[in-house]
Amino acid sequence: MARPRIALFFPSYVWPDTHSTDPMDKIRACIERAEYYGFDIWVVDHLLVAPGLYGATWLDPLAILNYAAALTKNVSLGTAILVAPVRQPVLLAKEIASLQLLSEGRFKLGVGPGWYAKEFEAVGHHIRERGKRTDEIIEALEVLYGQETASYHGKHYKFDDITMVPRIKMPELWVSGGSRVPDPNEHDLPVIAETVKRRIVKAGRWLARASGTFEWMERDWAELRAYATTMGKDPNSLEFGMCNFFHLVDSPSREDALALQAPHFERVMGKHRPIEWLQKGYLLGTTSEIVDRLQRAAAVGCSYFILGPTSADPDQIDKLAKEVMPHLT
Repeated sequence: MARPRIALFFPSYVWPDTHSTDPMDKIRACIERAEYYGFDIWVVDHLLVAPGLYGATWLDPLAILNYAAALTKNVSLGTAILVAPVRQPVLLAKEIASLQLLSEGRFKLGVGPGWYAKEFEAVGHHIRERGKRTDEIIEALEVLYGQETASYHGKHYKFDDITMVPRIKMPELWVSGGSRVPDPNEHDLPVIAETVKRRIVKAGRWLARASGTFEWMERDWAELRAYATTMGKDPNSLEFGMCNFFHLVDSPSREDALALQAPHFERVMGKHRPIEWLQKGYLLGTTSEIVDRLQRAAAVGCSYFILGPTSADPDQIDKLAKEVMPHLT
């Protein structure tokens, strides 16, 4: 089994209680640590505070990646996960191309359909359109980057005779989706929809969210591999990435570790899900237990871990590099 690639699920939090980020010197230090350890930098995207899963929100993803691009030279930069259907494809194409130029080709595009209805309402869309809009955004980007004079006519997006400059190669595409803990106020279910399977298999790269359970993630991966076969695609050609959160502590006791981790997770995730539930999908417990979970994911095929500390604490990145990474081979 090859050593998995590692990305920092970057802690670009905006805290609703203070309307501010963590201190900028710590954010810069986290970027510098990522570059030092060779951890790619991927960022979360939520337009609004999304209380179905989170108690925090994040800085604009492309803005923070432009900042990270200026402070790094080697690591890849990515979105995990850009909520594509709340965006306009021509404007997005310009923003991505600019970032790709400034980062000298280090950007990877992770997209998903989103799940929080109010974000769609805020931009004049409806959540029922999210899947079709996501597909059209991807198609429109491919057209804009692939043709000198581009036209596109979809249900939701249309343009004629557009010349996009800078025109780049379509970035490496990762697609999210999968089983999610049901929220009575939202639309996701604890299954992976066929339309989502098709989108992921077509792209060839899957980003699993931490909003289900580890068992559901394994089930989704098995279903995606089987679905690839029905599409005439080699299941071994698919790539599997996992997004998750952590807060590493120096306790050998699970009970003590959870007690120390709970306030950090509560700040990021909110108070609507108890720590007993968060354990089902997030990286909680002792460091050895977290290593075991990551090793299990790697054993079933995960080759890219995108792991996020619950605050911009450079010491957490040091712990990840020194206490976790040596065990992932």
